[in-house]
Amino acid sequence: MLIFENISLAFSSIRVNKMRSFLTMLGMIIGISSVISIVSLGDTMRSVIADEFENIGTTLAYSYIMSESDYYTSNETYTYEDIENIKEAFGDQVEYISAGSQASGKIQNGRVIKDATLGGLAENPEVYKQLDVIHGKMFSNNDIKNSRPYIIIEDKTAEEIFGTTNAVGKILRIQVNENLLEFTVTGIYKNNDSALMKLLGGSETKAVTYVPETVITEKDDLFWSIEISSSKEISVEEFKAKFINYVSRSKGIKPENIRYYTAEEEMKSIDGMMSTLSLVVGAIAAISLVVGGIGIMNIMLVSVTERTREIGIRKALGARMEDILLQFLVESAIISAAGGIIGTILGTSIVAIGSMAFGISAIVKPQVVITAVVFSAMVGIFFGLYPARRAAKADPIDALRYE
Repeated sequence: MLIFENISLAFSSIRVNKMRSFLTMLGMIIGISSVISIVSLGDTMRSVIADEFENIGTTLAYSYIMSESDYYTSNETYTYEDIENIKEAFGDQVEYISAGSQASGKIQNGRVIKDATLGGLAENPEVYKQLDVIHGKMFSNNDIKNSRPYIIIEDKTAEEIFGTTNAVGKILRIQVNENLLEFTVTGIYKNNDSALMKLLGGSETKAVTYVPETVITEKDDLFWSIEISSSKEISVEEFKAKFINYVSRSKGIKPENIRYYTAEEEMKSIDGMMSTLSLVVGAIAAISLVVGGIGIMNIMLVSVTERTREIGIRKALGARMEDILLQFLVESAIISAAGGIIGTILGTSIVAIGSMAFGISAIVKPQVVITAVVFSAMVGIFFGLYPARRAAKADPIDALRYE
């Protein structure tokens, strides 16, 4: 019998038992939609994280020193003197270096009281932080060197406190620990949330502000870590080796105790974790495909029993074992593949809706979709093989007697 006739017979059987066929497909639908959702979510997350690190810059790194005792000595921390020495030693190979200082406080302007984070920026701040300044300007290197009490705030914060987004020149008072500091607003930036921030729920409820780091630190402060961005003219690995060697010699620290982590290394680490997580969760979701396959085998055995007389008649009219085998294999494959197609549509829809809700771009790779549909058909063939062989081996005389 031609393959097209078998396909036609399969669809006829599915139409006769619509509800039963749908319930049989349900396991495949759930399994395939789960696998596609999880794999695509993993791909989307990896893309979002990669974009975030690309925005930060793959040359950006942070360094700290591991202590050999329970207590850190001053030599096992970084100082402003160390930072200046590193600038001098590496020259143009260092684009940005900072103590990475932050402070928390409360904005107290009239009746408005709002929690705030003050992020310290060092010289060449545009290398580290690409702020979309819509009013005013970014700090100059002189502003940072001279510890000028300037501040850059978000447009939403300006609107909330001053009633206008253009608050350049206004005075902003912030309580930091026991001190009430006064800052002059020199810039207003628009917060364009990255895809990662959108995925994590959007902007912070705190007012995120930026000030010269020299305003919130003292010259003799000790820093557990520093942030550093090397020039693109030198490879990250080469700069890392030179940096560790320099710090080791200048501070008398063992090279193995000096940690230097780049954004690229962090990205690879996170990507590895995401891949493993997607694989594990995807494998768990794939178990439902096995359950779906068992469901298909079960219903095909019922179908073979119900159509025993039909099998006997076909054999009496000259149908070969291969014809009967192919008929039932095609039917189980179509049921399974149909479940796979519906599951694929459902899975991609879930990913698309979720991405729209978070305002990010979903990634559903074509090869994942094709693999899912082909795999679902293969599951149908595998689990349909036993019922099909049972039908093909049926004795025609016994089959004709079956009522």
